[in-house]
Amino acid sequence: MRGLKVRGPTRQITKMLGYLGATPVGMPLPQIPDALSKGTIDGCVIPWEVVPSVKVHELTKFHSEFEPAGGALYTTTFVMAMNKAKYNSLSPELKKVIDANSGLATSGWLGKTQQGNDGIGRKSAVDRKNTIHTISAADAQEFKRKARLVEVEWIEDMNKRGFDGKKLMDTARALIDKHGKAGGAPAPAKKA
Repeated sequence: MRGLKVRGPTRQITKMLGYLGATPVGMPLPQIPDALSKGTIDGCVIPWEVVPSVKVHELTKFHSEFEPAGGALYTTTFVMAMNKAKYNSLSPELKKVIDANSGLATSGWLGKTQQGNDGIGRKSAVDRKNTIHTISAADAQEFKRKARLVEVEWIEDMNKRGFDGKKLMDTARALIDKHGKAGGAPAPAKKA
């Protein structure tokens, strides 16, 4: 990654790209196509799922992915949230609709839906005969070793803010292990 300008999706991942040798560039997802076409960035880290929507398979010829045994380079959490005062101001009927379409089962369903679209995104690159390099599990460990500096900084930052950073990190890892690809939350029950 040394010398490559690589788009990162979040502050922490952008930092991580720097530790991996890239010149990190923070930018929102919709700016990727223009930045790739103009050479503002050389690459980006995104899930396969979004490749077709931002035309990365058309704007690049090379892709890299981690071998499943090596795990992912990072995990991003998506949150759908609502202002508590706004929720409390809703009618009971509207609260019922929101409550019936949120929670652990809905979260699991949304995660599986997103993950299920990764194959479609990857296929878009395969169909264009782009080169896909698979990073071995052993090489993935080197990426993770260098990326640990982000975790160390984050834990220290949480500790300074009065939280137990290590405990938060350990809890997050346990939840990823529990609800990751192998586990996962159940799909929501179908309603009649």
